[in-house]
Amino acid sequence: MIELTEQQRQDLSAPEPVAIDPLTRQTYVLIRREAYERLKALLALDDYDPDEGASYINEVMAEDDAKDPYLESYQHYGKQA
Repeated sequence: MIELTEQQRQDLSAPEPVAIDPLTRQTYVLIRREAYERLKALLALDDYDPDEGASYINEVMAEDDAKDPYLESYQHYGKQA
């Protein structure tokens, strides 16, 4: 673990504090652990199930279709009689 110097602590008060590795010139954005944990949880795909998402979409579309008085005309749009 790295312990902050007083100068580094002051630099962290900037809106978007960054650190630059002098050897690689890579830039790093510094955030608090709490913010990192929230972002990590939001971006995690470990428990993501595409089929579950698709079923929710189908459910919402079915509800929307049931309330659409013009649905039948949409289904025949572009078809030749």
